[in-house]
Amino acid sequence: MADDSFFADDDLFSEDSAVSTPEQTWRVLVADDEPDVHRITRMVLSGFQFDGRRVELLSAYSGEETRQIMAEHDDIAMVLLDVVMEEDHAGLNVARYIREELRNRYTRIVLRTGQPGQAPEHEVIRTYDINDYKDKTELTTTKLNTLMYATLRSYRDICTLNEHRRGLERVIKASAQVFSTGAISQFASAVLSQVTNLLGLEQSALYCSSTNQQDQLLGVRRFRVLAATGEMQELTDLESFESIPEHVREGFEKAMNLRESQYYENYYIGYFASERGSESLLYVTYHREPSALDKQLLEIYATNVAITYENLLMRDEIIETQRELVYMLGEAVEKRSKETGAHVKRVAQISRLLAVAYGLPEQEAELIKMAAPLHDVGKIAIPDSILNKPGKHDAAEWSTMQTHAQIGADILSKSDRRILQLAAIIASQHHERWDGAGYPRGLKGEQIHIAGRITALADVFDALGSKRCYKEPWADKDIIDLINKESGHQFDPKLVELLMQNIDAMLDIRRQFPD
Repeated sequence: MADDSFFADDDLFSEDSAVSTPEQTWRVLVADDEPDVHRITRMVLSGFQFDGRRVELLSAYSGEETRQIMAEHDDIAMVLLDVVMEEDHAGLNVARYIREELRNRYTRIVLRTGQPGQAPEHEVIRTYDINDYKDKTELTTTKLNTLMYATLRSYRDICTLNEHRRGLERVIKASAQVFSTGAISQFASAVLSQVTNLLGLEQSALYCSSTNQQDQLLGVRRFRVLAATGEMQELTDLESFESIPEHVREGFEKAMNLRESQYYENYYIGYFASERGSESLLYVTYHREPSALDKQLLEIYATNVAITYENLLMRDEIIETQRELVYMLGEAVEKRSKETGAHVKRVAQISRLLAVAYGLPEQEAELIKMAAPLHDVGKIAIPDSILNKPGKHDAAEWSTMQTHAQIGADILSKSDRRILQLAAIIASQHHERWDGAGYPRGLKGEQIHIAGRITALADVFDALGSKRCYKEPWADKDIIDLINKESGHQFDPKLVELLMQNIDAMLDIRRQFPD
């Protein structure tokens, strides 16, 4: 039986006399088959506090009951575990259960025994993953308090390290979500979403903006709200720095002047700068100031955000430059043949719409849209007398005219870039026919690349509705009749069906990009 003398040698003492709420307690499980041990332990620890948190004692009177409580609670800081309960090694079996079956490496296990001979200390410490071993006769009031301080401090530090590890995992996951975005608008929304996840601010207003430093070459400064939620939703896509709320603007200006993030009583201003001089700013409201760990995670995340944003800006600039060059080259070819450059823009838009309707992924549809304007680039090698002949070509002229498909493919295939590689396929195959009667290779059916089939239909559909040196524009009804007639002959039947299902959108493209 337990004896009050176990704890009679010293006065009770505590580290902090402040009263804590139930949510701020340390859970400690006392596992012992002697009721007096529970009573005396509760008496001794009734005023104990560590780090401003009191101890919440749970009781178990057998190994089985201990296992059940441990399985139900994953926040038990410490187990004061008796070795001998309903059987001689009940406590040792519980220790093994906690570590091996529950895979709980955090709870601190302290064995207490009144019969040390049954479980020799050296053997038990070596064999079982426990944290301390005490003879019940050793545990005076002072020593029990000392044990509690040391054990809870160890548990707290382990939890802190684990919290940091989990926090870094969240940052990595959040960064991966941001890295995978394909456009700046998606990126901005992802930044807001992941900051919400990191700080648990689901109900708070979030606001994301981006600025560029003074452009020394162009003499301009740009500002744009990339994404906003909550109370800031109405500011989405705003491009005036002066139009944002005064306290947010002042926070941004301070962050930009000091070149570092700022924390206020109920909101955070994140400042992310890149080596190239672009600056991103983030405004986040919260109900409680972030902890030191939250701030560390935010700064780590901010670094990743800045790098990603810079890469997206550079990528978008390259893509836009590439798109403009493609349109300019396509338009140059069209103008050489005295046709409007709007044709290549319409073919691009129609091709993208058909690609999406066909079920191609958005990225592939966009690639087809970017490559389609180069379908006739080979015409650059066709003599003007043939290219701009108002009447029908003779056999020799038609043979020369047909060479533009292979010439275009040869020009474009010299590049390793995906867009130009696809453009080479389109240039080569946009005059092939579904029935195999096309040129230059006489490909048939699905031997023709889907991009070639799509562009072929888009090209003819738009060309029939446009004025050419050899014809006037056709009426919409006549175009539709011919396309339907050529389904399964010149064109892929499925693509014709999709075009007819989306005919209003196709005709609308012509209105958006008129000759």
